[in-house]
Amino acid sequence: MTPNAAPANEPLRLLAVHAHPDDEASKGAAMMAGYLAAGAEVMVATCTGGERGGIQNPSLVGDAHSGRDMGGARRLEMARAAAILGIRHQWLGFMDSGLPEGEPRPALPAGCFALKTVEIASAPLVRLVRRFRPHVIVSYDENGGYPHPDHIMAHKVAVEAFRAAGDPTRYPGTGEAWEPLKLYYDLAFNPQRFRALHFALQDAGLASPYAERLASWLEADSEGHTPPAGSHPTTTQVDCGEFFEKRDDALRAHATQVDPDGFFFAVSPEMQRKVWPWEDYSLIVSRVPTTLPENDLFAGLR
Repeated sequence: MTPNAAPANEPLRLLAVHAHPDDEASKGAAMMAGYLAAGAEVMVATCTGGERGGIQNPSLVGDAHSGRDMGGARRLEMARAAAILGIRHQWLGFMDSGLPEGEPRPALPAGCFALKTVEIASAPLVRLVRRFRPHVIVSYDENGGYPHPDHIMAHKVAVEAFRAAGDPTRYPGTGEAWEPLKLYYDLAFNPQRFRALHFALQDAGLASPYAERLASWLEADSEGHTPPAGSHPTTTQVDCGEFFEKRDDALRAHATQVDPDGFFFAVSPEMQRKVWPWEDYSLIVSRVPTTLPENDLFAGLR
């Protein structure tokens, strides 16, 4: 048996590392729901409390609770989303760094997640990996999926935990060593997916919210007719279309952060199932033999 592979009577385990509450619902939620339905165990680690998030839902502008205590409001939203998906959830306890805007950009707030050293920021995640013992870890690429300082730090701590948790000499006092076997980057912003959904909407005579984004990609592409390739190739597509409604319900649970009439809900689940019924990932490290392309994050472990 592969070291750390699950025995036949033990479920496989997946850990998703996210920067803020709501990231788990907008990136990989259908995949996680699908694996839970198939008998796997799924844990989400949320690095920060999202305290510095702004109101993104027009209907909640002026809401007293979130205006007074955004962190508390988002904890309640996260609990609702976790219950909808059925996932286990762990806060890592760091302070939201906020997204610096303006020229010159303001300094990040003292004590925030993005200003921690990698070792300090990674220790709670290493502890969680050693306790939960995941076979697969999923997080963001080096750019954080998009360049928010907390997303970039979430990438760093996920990679550090993947590398370090199996080494008993590192992070003493955080539990017995456990070596995860596969590391993936989430490709929620896969240009090919947006392109497919854009043209499906056009063909159906519907307005596309992706037109501006696609136009910028086309302008940047030297050929002028395809979106640029991502920095990491799509190696793994998980068919999880039957769980798109559950994903959307979990996303709506983050009511302060999501406009229910906005971008994320522009394409119906039915159309998405016809056009792009997958969630996309890039395999970065595998400590077990596998063959690409894959259709299963646990390929090589079963």
